[in-house]
Amino acid sequence: MKRLFGTNGIRFVLGRDFMLEDVLKVGLAIGTFFGKRRCLLGRDVRLTGETIASSVASALMSTGVSVYDAGLITTPALQYSVKSGDFDFGIMITASHNPPEFNGIKVIDSDGVEIPREKEKVIESIFFEGKFRYVSWNEVGSYMRIQGLVEDYVRAVLKHVNISAIMERKLTVAVDPANSVGVLTTPLLLKSLNCRVLTVNAHLDGTFPGRDPEPRLDNLGTLSDAVIAAGADMGVAHDGDGDRAIFVDEKGRAHWGDRSAALIVMDYLERNPGGTIVAPVSTSKAVEDVVNKYGGKLVYTKVGSIIVSRTMLKLGAELGIEENGGIFYAPHIPVRDGTMATALILDILTRRNEPLSKLFASLPKYYQVKDKVPCPNELKEAVLRALLSEIKGGRVETIDGAKVWFSDGSWVLARPSGTEPIYRVFAEAKEPRRAQALVEEMKAKLRDIISSLMSRA
Repeated sequence: MKRLFGTNGIRFVLGRDFMLEDVLKVGLAIGTFFGKRRCLLGRDVRLTGETIASSVASALMSTGVSVYDAGLITTPALQYSVKSGDFDFGIMITASHNPPEFNGIKVIDSDGVEIPREKEKVIESIFFEGKFRYVSWNEVGSYMRIQGLVEDYVRAVLKHVNISAIMERKLTVAVDPANSVGVLTTPLLLKSLNCRVLTVNAHLDGTFPGRDPEPRLDNLGTLSDAVIAAGADMGVAHDGDGDRAIFVDEKGRAHWGDRSAALIVMDYLERNPGGTIVAPVSTSKAVEDVVNKYGGKLVYTKVGSIIVSRTMLKLGAELGIEENGGIFYAPHIPVRDGTMATALILDILTRRNEPLSKLFASLPKYYQVKDKVPCPNELKEAVLRALLSEIKGGRVETIDGAKVWFSDGSWVLARPSGTEPIYRVFAEAKEPRRAQALVEEMKAKLRDIISSLMSRA
């Protein structure tokens, strides 16, 4: 059966991949699946967000669903509100880290976590078969705008850190929310903790004029400059819907999410010996080293925030991580949360009373290179089969894509993206040249395979 949902919800370019009638059909399918329930609806700042949200809301109400519209909000704030507000489900209109022309639809279950694949399949079946349920005119769902959720969410995050100790430090923090909804939550959190707050790319703009919605080391120069100029203790950058956090130390150096994840894991396991950490296969070996050193248990999963969250719930794990800047802290809610990650880093800085650069320097050091290769969605499975047949030497793991381990401890991973028509390539090694060489070799192999398959089509 055809798929609607990728790794993280439904992604599309309105007017190219999806027409407005398709958006309406998605809303009808979701409403048909959940029945006459209460839905919390939110969106990020993308230009098509209001149009899509209005269409989804209309479709939901025609199936009997009552819609509570939170307007602009981060994904984790919406997820927390779904669970704490006793809503039956939620919908977030966002394409997260994708470029500005994209948008998407995430469906949140009553527990605040995105729905599992089993429920996605049912919604897909309803969508493709057109088996929608409509209610009569006097049963149409109600519509109401709702306010105050961001403030409630920030108060909930604050419960998990030492507020008075952080307030005494009077830290200076620079924030880059990528011209999107992260500006609604993280600065509010920081001000509540008596931090001096500086912002860059902070005005709301769905064209994302400051930088790409995806925070990467190569596009955080403005944030790094701001940290240095202000003498800030750290900087934090978010993606388009505020569920990721990439950190910059006081020297202006940006660090991949694996570094901040390893730091949070180390601190967590020191205070919770034997704890279980959930992470996708793309995670740095630095995290594995830290988990082994502090006597924890590391469980690897396929790439995808939903999979990490659902695995955490299944195992009762309190902490999950992703290399892209995702931190999942179950004592709050087991979802990727950029503002919660910021609070945890502030708590660590305060308790350890050391600069962020020194804390990062104490972690095992590996070099990572990340890249991608264009690949049509319909070829992804065939490409993986061909790739696995060509790999010679090294230990191969197939939890997600193909991850090849080498005797020197380096590895390279090629996996099909669930949100874009690309193959993502990750490599890690003790030396940067080795990591770069592994990426280039894998990219060349993928290009050859894709070219060969396309020529046969």
